[in-house]
Amino acid sequence: MIEGKSLRSDLHHLDRALQALQQAMLQACGGAAAGWMAPLPLLIAEVDEYLDDEEAPALAVERDLHARAERLLGPQPPSDAVFRTQYDALRAAHPAVASAHEALLHVMAQLPAHPMA
Repeated sequence: MIEGKSLRSDLHHLDRALQALQQAMLQACGGAAAGWMAPLPLLIAEVDEYLDDEEAPALAVERDLHARAERLLGPQPPSDAVFRTQYDALRAAHPAVASAHEALLHVMAQLPAHPMA
């Protein structure tokens, strides 16, 4: 049970970091979500779905979400090249996005390593 609570806590941290990143991205874009941003809210929704589930998330779930976040946002090769290209440009141009990205990387470093690590 302790492990399940720890995993849920990890997912809460990941969820908050992803939402903070999304907020920084929206502010950098003047409050309007661009079509290329769609993969990020989808990932957030999936994390939220596991958090809403009454059962504790499994370690494999957390590892999968961690791997998917890395493939979407870096440093793993991109799962969505259009998203990554636009995201990298936005991150380079807006310090708030870069800061939120660094905060997310810090949270992800605390998560269990995914199988590709």
